Amino acid sequence: MVFWPLILLEHATKSWHPIYRFLVKSGAALASIGLFIFLLMAVFYGLRAQTYDLDKVTEMPARSIVYANDGKTEIGTVHGDNRLMLEFDQISPWFIKALIAREDARFYDHGAIDPRGLARAFSRFVTRGKKEGASTITMQLADNTFSYAGKTVDGKLLEMAIAIRIENRFNKEEILQHYMNRIFWGHSIRGIESASRTYFEKPASQLSLSEAAMLAGIIRGPNAFSPFVNFEKAVEQRDVTLSRMVHYEFITQDQADSAKKEQLKIRPDGRRIIHDSYAMDAIRRDLEVILEQHNIQMGGLHITTTIDPHLQKAAEHAIESHLSKMEKRSGFAHQTRPQYLRIPQQQRKEPKYLQGAVVCIENKSGAIRAIVGGRNADESKFNRALHGRRQIGSLFKPFVYMSAFDKGLQPGAWVRDSRIRPGEIKGAQRSWSPANSDGEYKSMMTVAEALAKSRNTASVRIGDYAGINNVLETARKVGFNQKIPNTPATYLGAFEATPQQVAQAYTVFSNGGTIYRPFIISQITDADGNVVYPGSGALSYTAAKTGSAWSVSNTLQEVTTRGTAASLRSVYNFKAPSGGKTGTTDNYRDAWFAGYTSSLTCAVWVGMDNNTRTMSRGYGSTLALPIWANVMKAADSRVYPTHSLKPTFPFQNVRICRFTSQIATPGCESHRSAYTASIPIDLIPEHTCDNHPIRAEVLPEEPSTPPRALPVR
Repeated sequence: MVFWPLILLEHATKSWHPIYRFLVKSGAALASIGLFIFLLMAVFYGLRAQTYDLDKVTEMPARSIVYANDGKTEIGTVHGDNRLMLEFDQISPWFIKALIAREDARFYDHGAIDPRGLARAFSRFVTRGKKEGASTITMQLADNTFSYAGKTVDGKLLEMAIAIRIENRFNKEEILQHYMNRIFWGHSIRGIESASRTYFEKPASQLSLSEAAMLAGIIRGPNAFSPFVNFEKAVEQRDVTLSRMVHYEFITQDQADSAKKEQLKIRPDGRRIIHDSYAMDAIRRDLEVILEQHNIQMGGLHITTTIDPHLQKAAEHAIESHLSKMEKRSGFAHQTRPQYLRIPQQQRKEPKYLQGAVVCIENKSGAIRAIVGGRNADESKFNRALHGRRQIGSLFKPFVYMSAFDKGLQPGAWVRDSRIRPGEIKGAQRSWSPANSDGEYKSMMTVAEALAKSRNTASVRIGDYAGINNVLETARKVGFNQKIPNTPATYLGAFEATPQQVAQAYTVFSNGGTIYRPFIISQITDADGNVVYPGSGALSYTAAKTGSAWSVSNTLQEVTTRGTAASLRSVYNFKAPSGGKTGTTDNYRDAWFAGYTSSLTCAVWVGMDNNTRTMSRGYGSTLALPIWANVMKAADSRVYPTHSLKPTFPFQNVRICRFTSQIATPGCESHRSAYTASIPIDLIPEHTCDNHPIRAEVLPEEPSTPPRALPVR
């Protein structure tokens, strides 16, 4: 029964002339063989096409967009290809028409394969020896989606089979959408949105007819016809596309003429390089921890961060502006940034100019609002805000005092400021004798005064009172999780920490003993709006007694009014209630200032990467404090209000002994060591002074009994 057509043909031609019968029967035989081969190939390539997953058509590695804390301001992209995904109706209709006119004018009239196009290409190859593509948009989508030998005969046949499956799975608009999101435009640009933003600095929905025609025109030679490479050729391709659009009646001749006269405004040279930033570096590092590998590879996510773009720019500007001024000072001995920039690009190494870092954290949430790890992320990738471990020196003293307050010491107690005697400090070598920065020593001063004036010898004695283990535990609680030396030198900050750690630690003072864990990613959603990562939110824990944190904060506020940071008010005109501490390490290697308002805490570091001396008299108040002032003055008071730093918890007036920080007795009054202090209720002493018992009395009923002290309630 398979050969019935041939039998029927034999019966129909039996009365014909033998020659005619031979020709017809030969043709029929060849047609039958051809049909058989076609059917065989259709089955073969159809089965092969079934092995390709059509879900891959819609799955494209795309850039994940990173937004600022408002969820709208774009601050960068990460992961995936240089592609931004769009829906069909988000693309300019001009581009869709230009694309069809240039690539596949009969796209809506044929299926996956265009027989007329194939016939035309075959005819021109036979008659002119000219190879001409006959791929439809659907076939090009198949070629762009799957990896196979698309340029060979076998590859083309497989491409057609896959294209047929694509046409059966997706409608015409979906095919166009997926194709437009996949097109390669040179310079690693993929997809219409990235092309539009890269070349014209506008979204694809806003493309004009002239711009759309140019983008459609350069697809066939994206690198050769790129307007960044050869603007004249790109314009030529635009004009060719416009002519085809007129030919296929997508536009009128008047519209084409008007579009040809339009001056194309291509992104200027100065904005063609995508500059890196330290904020994006911090964000990328967190994403590597948060996201699964699949999410990182495919991208296409919407990442909302905690970064305040206004505050971030202010911090970047503050560092560069102030350090540029310092480099112009007479006698500055290091490479300056202008000198570095004069070095030819190919000869530049890691810069050796003065560097700085800033981290701003919102007190009541832990959200990182600004992070700057150096003067320029393109010139140096090292993020000093996160990884620049430098000795913090006096910046650590407030935590030593807070440990002592937790143990019962009062700010109004007396402490000696004289030289450290051999054997006086537990755990110290007998020869260890730290000096005060001014080379002077005093007999007695209050604990609060010792902190305000950053006295070294007094601070060591405060640390000795608190105990090294208690001080190390406080350091761990506030965020210094690295290994810290278990020696008395730690009381003076003889260990290294990062600016981010310092900023986190200093939030304990404005928060009354509470620490919020810093975070920079608020939320991550996929392209469909599904929440991939909801954000960690405000996670807090108690790091110190409320009264202890406030007692330190009260003194740190004095530092900004009449201490080492007094220039904050008098010179830099920062009037908001604030507290803070300067820090300068030996030989002016590191300059620090860490301070806070009721809303924000900011840490600033300035120094040389090679840990050499910055400059003569390179104090924290000279190098770091001005940067802090400019950053904090830029903070919007409507977003970050600067309320009073006065405590809201109850206090009680108590008579205290200055020697022991215990409740004063008549003996303390006699020794004139008693004073009245307003003390947070969680720090009120439980015992009376054991150094000054009350005056002894003789009990009359037992005259032979020796005099004894009566307890004071």
